[in-house]
Amino acid sequence: MKTDDLRDAYLDFFSEKGCVRRPSDVLVPNDPTVLFTPAGMNQFKNQFLGIGQLEFSKATTCQKCLRTGDISNVGVTAYHHTFFEMLGNFSFGDYFKKEAIHWAWEFLTTKKWLGLDPDRLTVTVYLDDDEAFNIWEKEIGLDPKQISREDEYENFWPAGAPTDGPDGVCGPCSEIYYHPPGGGKCVEIWNLVFTQFNRVGSPPDNLRPLPMKNIDTGMGLERTASTLQGVESNFEIDTLKPLCETVGEVLGSKYTYAGEHGRAMRRIADHVRAVTMCVHENVLPDNKEQGYVVRQLLRRAVLESYLIGKQEPVLHTLVPKVVEMLSKPYPELKETTQSVQEAIREEESAFLDTIERGLNRFNKCLDNAKSSGVIPGEEAFHLHTTDGFLYELTEALAAKHNLKVDRSGFETLMEEHGIISNAGKQKSVMAEGPLDAIRKTSGNTEFLGYDSTEATANVVGIIAEKQLVDELDEVGHKDLVAIVLDRTPFYAESGGQVGDVGSLTAEGIEFDVQDTQKDGELWLHIGHLKKGKIGIGQELAANVDTNRRDGISRAHSATHIMHHALRSTLGEGATQRGSKVQQDELRFDFAHKRPLAAEELTVIEDIVNTHISEGADVSTKMLPIAEAREAGAMALFGEKYPDFVRVVSMGDFSKELCGGIHLTNTGQVGMFKVIAEEPVAKGVRRLVAYTGEKAISEVRAKEAVLKEVMTELKVGSTEEVVRKIQQLQNDLKDAKRKLSDQMRQSIGDDVNDLLAKAEKIGDVSLIAHQLDNVDKDVLRDYADRLRKKTKAVVILATEIDGRVALLAGVTSELTKQGINASNCVKTAAKLVKGGGGGRPDLAEAGGKDPAGISKALEAGLQYYREQLQK
Repeated sequence: MKTDDLRDAYLDFFSEKGCVRRPSDVLVPNDPTVLFTPAGMNQFKNQFLGIGQLEFSKATTCQKCLRTGDISNVGVTAYHHTFFEMLGNFSFGDYFKKEAIHWAWEFLTTKKWLGLDPDRLTVTVYLDDDEAFNIWEKEIGLDPKQISREDEYENFWPAGAPTDGPDGVCGPCSEIYYHPPGGGKCVEIWNLVFTQFNRVGSPPDNLRPLPMKNIDTGMGLERTASTLQGVESNFEIDTLKPLCETVGEVLGSKYTYAGEHGRAMRRIADHVRAVTMCVHENVLPDNKEQGYVVRQLLRRAVLESYLIGKQEPVLHTLVPKVVEMLSKPYPELKETTQSVQEAIREEESAFLDTIERGLNRFNKCLDNAKSSGVIPGEEAFHLHTTDGFLYELTEALAAKHNLKVDRSGFETLMEEHGIISNAGKQKSVMAEGPLDAIRKTSGNTEFLGYDSTEATANVVGIIAEKQLVDELDEVGHKDLVAIVLDRTPFYAESGGQVGDVGSLTAEGIEFDVQDTQKDGELWLHIGHLKKGKIGIGQELAANVDTNRRDGISRAHSATHIMHHALRSTLGEGATQRGSKVQQDELRFDFAHKRPLAAEELTVIEDIVNTHISEGADVSTKMLPIAEAREAGAMALFGEKYPDFVRVVSMGDFSKELCGGIHLTNTGQVGMFKVIAEEPVAKGVRRLVAYTGEKAISEVRAKEAVLKEVMTELKVGSTEEVVRKIQQLQNDLKDAKRKLSDQMRQSIGDDVNDLLAKAEKIGDVSLIAHQLDNVDKDVLRDYADRLRKKTKAVVILATEIDGRVALLAGVTSELTKQGINASNCVKTAAKLVKGGGGGRPDLAEAGGKDPAGISKALEAGLQYYREQLQK
């Protein structure tokens, strides 16, 4: 059975049993306790906890998952992956143990479904779970020899919960194993978890039966496919083996399962597959949170590729194969293939620029660490900051040589330098426990804000210092508190739109709402009590600041128009990557590789203002998600949408899925003005723009500056301003040229002085120096004269009009020894936020951070020292 057929069969089977077929959650869920979705049950947390409205009591899914806890095993074992799919069926107080076991057996063994040989299946149950044992033996008919009782560390969820905790929902589980013909290693293919207890305190008698018992099961799609296809590894199934073979083709080395190259190719296939799925959902390589994990995975794959022999970026060419293998369940992958390839290529190229230097540094570390068995944190820090070797990469390389890395020393240096990756760190939720309690007693907040900016509502929860309180009576308290209402006109921050502000009032009561946030379907009105007392059940008048709300609406509607204008001007690939909408101001991040030209910005502005002047109608409509997509509504990749979605349409030019607040007519935007265009990350640009009165004020402010400039230059028109500035620039160039000529006359004395103070390694002079008020020609003169005088390596710098110019020079006889001026200047340029290159004997670079010049010169010197001491 093919993998796609297995997925369909599982979902069809449980749909026939009455389970609601739910789509996979996104890889980055709206859950602050995890970085990525680790299991199928994650999207059903509220249902398992009995929180909020229960729309269905049983469900089935095929969930996209990503885990990196066992990353060192990927490619080595038969079954470990980072990205994988998990089949699952769930019950929230509906069916329980009997049905879960019977249905699992029916699906596995009947010919209509998987048709596995019952004699090749064995099961485990929790030590004290007689109920499960009896179902397997007496109802299913298994020989007791096929049933094994295991302790709480093997067959309980969470593992060891009865003895070790934590408190909370837990239960025994039953695992199903398949034993392949020929006596191979048995494979766990399904885990049935019976969450039937609430653990309270330490044993004994600490497992209290739950009033609502649940089922949570998980069947690994790839693992079960390998069983059905009769192969010994997940990497040999129909959706992974072709990818591994393509890896071999790309690397110029035929893929075979055995050997280190086979293991490396499997790791590459796995990691590129995972990265493709993440980048598709807008998770780009970065130095924090999910982006850090993506960067780690991709750089591991690049290193494997480099060690096999590929020294140029090639892994991005695997993306189409990944998409081909996963396009049936996830057809939307085809829409982002090109942008995913571009993002991966850019990260590959960046790492390949430094990888050789990093490996050389690492090999030196190996020699020094053999006696201690530990690579110092300082070396790991330099590998991370200078060579792009993330800590985990250094750790993995060290493990191959049976060495450890001083993580504590590494983290100390990272903190001292203000470089925090945030990898693996999890955000906190405001008062998660109290919010759960409010959900259980009061349900969700009803949102009225699409139609109104004022309403009467009752207080259902008050959270102060992350604790539920019955009454709030502290006037002028310093810490923010949150009021939860049963209904509200306040928009809670989401979808890039900031939360509303305003007031909650009653006779003798005034609460200043400074922000509105939400957790699930609960709205948190965050602010300060300015007058009176507020208690549970209190009726309040909720009033949104309408002036601010109107400005936000103008900016949000303008954002949709601008998105259309961007795609019209730059192409369909200029898709949204993030946004922030506030009062008459918007920030919009979009996929694009290069800065926008002034002419392009003008075209975008003109398109937006034309649609504003047209006064096109803005309408909203609730539609089933499938119908909305068929109608052409744009959706953000990586966002999770409900079954019914809100479609915002503007004239005949824009249609997007959006839950934000909008105008009723584009003419209400008034005016649109782009303020800035800047980079955000590789392949992502940002536009900042103003709308309404703020846009008008910006234009007036610029006009006032222009008038002031005209006065200072003593000219009467804007045309004369340009001519006068050009004249002044020419005068300045002449003055600098004269200064440079004077500097050249004194070069001889300066060169002798620099040589006298130069650092020496053997008979080679190492010179690093910053020159003031000179141009690039003077830098070259200095480098030429220094190299003619003696055997030397040189790195020079100067600041020109707020930017950095770097120049590296190496005497010709030293270039033959492998010392390269281009590599030196590239190393130095990173410290001034720039780049460059050139010949082995002479190379130049630029940068935009003059504050980093001294560090750049030292980095260049350090490069020379390392090369000369080889």
